[in-house]
Amino acid sequence: MTAPPLAADPVLAAFAEEVGATDAVAVEGARTRWAVGGAVADGTRLVKAPTGIVRHEAEEMIVCVRAGTPVAELAATLAQRGQRCALPDHGGTVGGAIAAGENDLLVLGCGTLRASVLEVRYVSAEGRLIRGGGPTVKNVTGFDLPRIMVGALGTLGLIAEVILRTNPLPATSLWAMATDADPFAARDALLRPAAVLWDGTHTWVNLEGHAPDVTAQLALLGTVGRFAEVQGPPPLPACRWSLAPGELRHLHAQQLGGFVASVGVGLVHAERPQPSRALPPTVAALSARVKSNFDPTGRLNPGRNPGAR
Repeated sequence: MTAPPLAADPVLAAFAEEVGATDAVAVEGARTRWAVGGAVADGTRLVKAPTGIVRHEAEEMIVCVRAGTPVAELAATLAQRGQRCALPDHGGTVGGAIAAGENDLLVLGCGTLRASVLEVRYVSAEGRLIRGGGPTVKNVTGFDLPRIMVGALGTLGLIAEVILRTNPLPATSLWAMATDADPFAARDALLRPAAVLWDGTHTWVNLEGHAPDVTAQLALLGTVGRFAEVQGPPPLPACRWSLAPGELRHLHAQQLGGFVASVGVGLVHAERPQPSRALPPTVAALSARVKSNFDPTGRLNPGRNPGAR
């Protein structure tokens, strides 16, 4: 996928001009994750990212899409060619999903969001269009800008356009649930489940693949518990906790006010917000240096803190 020079793209150039290089500015999408990391500071000027799917090369399993494009629109377009990507669909935009850095519920099947962002084109604090990464990994040198932008909440650069890795839609996708199964034993019994969820009592598993493979995997689950097919996953509480996968065994509802944990991932959807934890001094110092290098005046999404979830 050969892209023209950034300056030659009138849509990206117009977005960079709108962002400018002086006042406090933030990109406003659908606001589905607007409160993550704190509120944008009062007086911040809001802009909209460009929209549209630039091109989809299904044979290469990559898609180039503008940041303001709804995730649902991208998913529908990819599905026409039997593909999907790792972006979660919460009703928001592509850029918002990347800025928030939240993986899809089926992350074990479709892959992590950070690994799927191959190239990012963004507007810097100086108002310049910057390209980082590339669709062909062997041709990429220098800093890994795409991955550092994932989860940064727009505090390092305002995303304009990205190239994402895609993967095939499964021929069959099935949810099963049991009340007598150890979720960790269920995870270990399966070759590659797309999701294993646990709320302390119930275990949900998503199986993907060709029908005979899904049937065989469902039979394996029978050795762990009495699983039955269900319509889908449970409702997810609003707050997100990030834990080491090994810590999930020790969760209890009194601690989180009710939860749904993603086994093998470490993400926990809970009714209560995760208590803030101070970063180790070395990590805090490194984060401050990165922010200072990318946005020395603090004009990009002021008030947002990627470390405050």
